[in-house]
This record gives sequence, structure tokens and C-alpha cells, in this order.
Amino acid sequence: MELSSEDLLRLNVLLANDIEAIRIDEQNMTLHGLTRGNEARVPLNPTCRPEKYLRLVREMLSSHVLGSPGGYPVFLQRWTRMGQARETQLDKLLLLGEPEAVTAVAGASGLSDDLARRTWWAMPTADIARRMLEKQAVVQGKMGKELAEHLAEHLPFESDPMLVIATIRLILQPGLIDAETRDRIFRLGTHRNAYHIGFLEALPDELPDPLPARDDHEKYRDRLATLTVGGNTLADLLAKLLDSQGQTFLAISETQLQHPIDKYTVARLMDIIGNYFKPALGAQKPAGAIGVAIACTEKLMTAASGEPAALLETVPELREEIAAMLTLAHTGEALVTPIIAASTASGTLLRRKLEPVLGPLFQQYAVLRRTDRQSPGSVGYAPEKRR
Repeated sequence: MELSSEDLLRLNVLLANDIEAIRIDEQNMTLHGLTRGNEARVPLNPTCRPEKYLRLVREMLSSHVLGSPGGYPVFLQRWTRMGQARETQLDKLLLLGEPEAVTAVAGASGLSDDLARRTWWAMPTADIARRMLEKQAVVQGKMGKELAEHLAEHLPFESDPMLVIATIRLILQPGLIDAETRDRIFRLGTHRNAYHIGFLEALPDELPDPLPARDDHEKYRDRLATLTVGGNTLADLLAKLLDSQGQTFLAISETQLQHPIDKYTVARLMDIIGNYFKPALGAQKPAGAIGVAIACTEKLMTAASGEPAALLETVPELREEIAAMLTLAHTGEALVTPIIAASTASGTLLRRKLEPVLGPLFQQYAVLRRTDRQSPGSVGYAPEKRR
């Protein structure tokens, strides 16, 4: 079986031009070709079943572009969708009319802004946009904003919480969306927790609707600043936790822990919290259990030296806060793995199952969020004013 003579002629004429990308509309049996500033359209005239005819078309394209006499190259079937295509052939892969090839280009490390433009024309889907926004060449190029705007516009229709988190992390990269769009998306997080988890990951110190600093922040600011100037990372982190940005992160992340979505988002949230407190971990390895984390902190506080000792000496009144900070530095997926690995629970049921881990974590949060106006841990995230 061969292509119709009419289709063969049109395809050869098309390929003789400077074609940048090809896509095939399988439903309408039409091949589209992208040229500089123009788009060519080739209606296909099947001489057999549509599926078989489309395979013949792709074999013809592959033979012309890659010189593979067997048609559709076997190596395409082995791609892992993780950007393992050879960078020297990225432009050629966009001429195959093959979705898997387009996906490989979108994930390739050598993707340029111009290749991103062609790739987006070939397959304008949310998955492709996310893959390409992982590349700084695209983020900083002309395509960055276009892809981010598309993802922001379609975000309300995304139902997978993990994809929501990934999308928000990507579109919040500097220079992609304006402040109005950012704030609008953040407000949607009031009803969809995954939105705020995305913000916690992307903008941990620049969250919208910031809370005030802790009431005693001014009291300790200068003393902590003296240590910070000297390079004390623990003092720097503690100062941030007492200030507005830290109190906002604590409030929002605590609210997310109180209302878990599913085990996958809980694992991600635990890692995000652990990354925020990572400076307090020092040379230690994260504990694999909450009891071990607390024991490590007690041992460190009992025989403090170096930065912890200097911090305790400078602000002895904040001994509990320092201990809480050191304990939360062990936060991560490993703390909840034994629970979530054996459960498919979500929502309220998952919250109850996680209580042995979350209970002690909330105790640390209560210490760090203490103010003169309220008892520790008495409120969730409720911004008092826009700032």
C-alpha cells in the first residue's frame, strides 16, 4: 500500500520548502506545515484505513527527514519522554508529525526559544507548556510569557493537584505573569489547597497577603542581626521566622498540613517545609522519624556548640523557638512515608492517620507562631491586611 499520487506530490512540494514544523490533524485527515510566517495545509486522501494511511504518511516524513529507509524510526519508540533526544536533531524531530517526537523536543535540555515556538505550534498542550517552562532559555525568551499565560488561563480546569502545584511553580518564575494575575491565582487557593502549596514552593518568602511580624520581633531583631552579619545561618533563619515573611510561610503551610489533599501532595508539602528549614539542619542528615528528629534536637540543645551555642547565648529567651526550628529542619517526605505508603486515604481520614507525625509538628509551629494576642496554634492563615 502506498500514498495516493496526489498526496505524495503535495507532501514532496511541502518538504522542498523551508518547513519549521509539521502537525497532523488525525480527526480531519489534514497535515499542517509551519513556514516562516505562514501555514500550509495539505488535505489527505486515504487509499486505505485512516490509521494505516497515517502510518504511511509518517513513514514518508521520517524517510525524508531522517533518512530512515524503514520509515518511522524504531528509536522513537524507546524515548522516555524525559528529554533524551539528541540535541542536533531537535529541529528534524518536529517534522515527523509524531506527538512523541514533539514531547521529546519539549523536554530536551538543548531547547531554544525558537524551537519552543515551533514546538508550541506543533502541540499547544498544557503538558508541553510545562515541559518547556522548565528551561531557562524559554522562560527568559519570547515564549515564556505566552506559555505562562496559557497555563494560568487553563489552571482552573486542571483537576490533578500535583499538576496544579507544578504549574503554579512554573508560572511564578520571575517575569512570566503580572502581579494582578499572581494575586488572583493566590486567592483561588482559598478553595483549592493545591494552589497555596504551589506558592509555598515557588515564593516561600514572597507570599501574597503577608501577615504581620511576630509581636516580639522588634525586641530580638538587632541581637539576631549581629549574629547574622557574622554569618550565623541559624540566627538568619530565626530572624526570618519571627518577621512577616516567616510568619506568613508558617501560617499557610500549617493550614495546608491541617487540611491534606492526598498522600502525594502531603509528601510534596513536607519536602517544601523541610527545604524552608534546611539552613537549620547543618551537617546532619534528616531524621526518618519524628521521634528521632525530636531526640536529635534535644541532644543538640543539651551540648550546643558553634552556631547553636552562639544563638542560645545571644537570645536565651528564644530557647523554645530555636528547638522548634531545629526540629522542623528534619521535616520531609521520609517522616510520613510509613503512613502514606500503606494507605490510600485522603482528606479528613488522611489527616487522622497522619496525626502521630503532624501532632508534634504542630507543637513546633505553635511555638514559632506565638504572639501576645493569641495562644499558640490557635488560628490558621487569615491575613489581617494587604501589604
